[in-house]
Order: sequence, then structure tokens, then C-alpha cells
Amino acid sequence: MSEMYKAAVIGDTASVSGFAALGLSVFCETEADRISKLIKRLAANEFAVIYITEPAAALAAETINKYRSSRLPSIVLIPAIENNTGDGMKALHETVEKAVGSDILN
Repeated sequence: MSEMYKAAVIGDTASVSGFAALGLSVFCETEADRISKLIKRLAANEFAVIYITEPAAALAAETINKYRSSRLPSIVLIPAIENNTGDGMKALHETVEKAVGSDILN
């Protein structure tokens, strides 16, 4: 019997509400302390992937860094509707470069 992992998305309402239609658990949150606590709670409850908007990730950077070396959850930055930091695209480039050996996205 295989384990069933879950996926979540965290961010402002306008940026994340549509993800519910894709079957993701949606958490509309914009306060730093609440985002950090939410990430810890999701990690403890078998969420394998946590998508988080760039602005929300910036508010919880210290908490996110604690999970960088963990197998699960994978925390993936996604752009928000506004106030993007560019960190999501930077992380994507770094991941591709690490996997393929060069940045093929540029």
C-alpha cells in the first residue's frame, strides 16, 4: 500500500484561491508568525509539497530554510499576483542548474 502525500499552497487570497480547483489544500495567510507556524504544522502532517507565494516566503524565510535539507516537505516558491521578489525564479534556475549541470533556462 503506497502512502498518500498531500500538497498545499500558502499566500494571499487573490494569488492562491484558484489552487483549490486543482485539489490542493489552500491556506490564505499573510502574517509572518502564522505562516511559519502553518509550515511547521503542514510538515508534521504529511504534506509532501508546499507551494508558497514569494511574498509569503519572504516573511517566513527562516522557517523555510530549516526545511531546505529535509527530504519532505519540498517547499516551492511561486509568483504571487503582486509584490514578487524574484526569489521563485531564482530558486527554479538554481534547481535546474543543480539537476542538469547548467542553467538551461537562460
